[in-house]
Amino acid sequence: MTDVTTYEKRLRARLEELSARLTGIEHDLDEPGSADFEEQATEREGDEVLEDLGNAGLKEIRMIEAALDRVAKGTFGVCASCGDEIAPARLEAVPHAPLCSDCAQQAG
Repeated sequence: MTDVTTYEKRLRARLEELSARLTGIEHDLDEPGSADFEEQATEREGDEVLEDLGNAGLKEIRMIEAALDRVAKGTFGVCASCGDEIAPARLEAVPHAPLCSDCAQQAG
């Protein structure tokens, strides 16, 4: 069975990192825009990139929170689909993975 302590620490550290990053993104998006129209276009492109990064960060945060919930329930490291153990190599690569490699491939 998987030793969850190490993974829990990694998940909590990543959650903290993402939360700080999202706070920075929110701050950057709240900055007032330039009066120059050309500069506004460039700023809008930058804002779109920041929004995409923020959305990706929020998605990862939800996945990490779900993984921490599985830690609390004692089901971390068990595939949510088939019930088999998730390979340690997969958890090393993606600690918040809810599915084993086989089920993840089938899911698409």
